[in-house]
Amino acid sequence: MNPDTTHTHFDFSQAELVSQCLKVLSNPVRLKILCVLANAELNVQQIEAMTDIHQPTLSQQLTILRNHHMVTTRRDGKQIFYQIHDDKVLTLMQTLHQLYCQA
Repeated sequence: MNPDTTHTHFDFSQAELVSQCLKVLSNPVRLKILCVLANAELNVQQIEAMTDIHQPTLSQQLTILRNHHMVTTRRDGKQIFYQIHDDKVLTLMQTLHQLYCQA
């Protein structure tokens, strides 16, 4: 494969942003959380049950995801619900599922 680089223009302006996103996704615990959130909005107890990630690890990792604007929260009484906030992250999670999780 010999790409024709004479007509290709690369925009590297978002390289740092993409790198930071991939660093966040590279953690297996955060990846599990995002996997279950790709299908539905879930509360902390549901995420814990589906991923077998326990406190305080779950809270720490959810905070990191929230700080990187990958998830958002909604409070309903004492329950806090999480959902994927960034459509790009959702698309990425769906793509990763297709590539690695389907037989």
